[in-house]
Amino acid sequence: MRDVFVRELTRVAAERPEVMLLTADLGFGVLEGFAQRFPKQFLNVGVAEQNMTGLATGLALEGRIIFTYSLGNFPTLRCLEQIRNDACYHGANVKIVTVGGGMSYGAVGASHHATEDLAIMRALPDTTVMCPGDHWEVAQATRDMLDRPGVTYFRLDKSAAPPSHRPDEVFRFGRVRKIADGSDATLIAAGGILGEAVRAADILRSLGIAVRVLSCHTVKPLDIDAILDAARQTGGIVTVEEHTVEGGLGGAVAEAILEAGGRPGFFARIGLRSGFSSIVGSQQFLRSAYGLDAESIVKAVTRGARTHACSVHTRVNAKCLTLPQSDLAAAPPPEAASQ
Repeated sequence: MRDVFVRELTRVAAERPEVMLLTADLGFGVLEGFAQRFPKQFLNVGVAEQNMTGLATGLALEGRIIFTYSLGNFPTLRCLEQIRNDACYHGANVKIVTVGGGMSYGAVGASHHATEDLAIMRALPDTTVMCPGDHWEVAQATRDMLDRPGVTYFRLDKSAAPPSHRPDEVFRFGRVRKIADGSDATLIAAGGILGEAVRAADILRSLGIAVRVLSCHTVKPLDIDAILDAARQTGGIVTVEEHTVEGGLGGAVAEAILEAGGRPGFFARIGLRSGFSSIVGSQQFLRSAYGLDAESIVKAVTRGARTHACSVHTRVNAKCLTLPQSDLAAAPPPEAASQ
């Protein structure tokens, strides 16, 4: 994802001289070409993310479109005060890019894990939060955010889902992408972990369970209409994110459904539970260790589907017990109602 972003930003910078990239003393191998080609549009501020954000705000208020670039939670948590009070409060055109979403840098431990960032950044006023799931979404979103005023948090991942875009597909800000369709359940994923959701859908399909897969590349604003459609049209919803379940994608989806009066057949959140990661390893290893892989998603869907089927069966039986004998013939048998 990182390389796709830098390539697209390089193309953009050639067209838009007001675009500028600031880095906090990293990404030399990746950013060297950009820096050499556009020396007046590049600045390495050193290991000083707070200063980088303040500088970005000032440049943006002078008419620049600024991208700040760092890894893990460094461009967000380390300089949260400056993001809130400088960039957000002034509505500055600052795009905050992290290249280590989730546990991308799993081998270096919890200090480098970006696992609370979605919750924190979506809570800030007047922010946009984008979390692309594949390379096409990265490239499209990079261009899309250019003329979108205000602060955008752009969360990139080491992993990426397989290509799924159609040749004529148009990127739609604030709208989910339907990767697969089905009526038994819906998987809503944000970020590179979309690949695990796609793999889970393939496994479920082999088990006779057809699921809808939605890529939620824009976490804020949320595509409420598509989420409510999924709650009405499919058996249940499972959200998938490489992030704590508190305040992230799962929380946003649950809030939207409940506030709109939606009632999915079942609801589950795949994400990190309380506590910091106490183990280190590759991103894939940590996904498996913490129940964020395709197999864990399959278990959540099958468990939810069974619970929903039992609930429907129980409600139908209870309804039959309360019907007059003359009406029982018109009531559907429990087996049919639970299918």
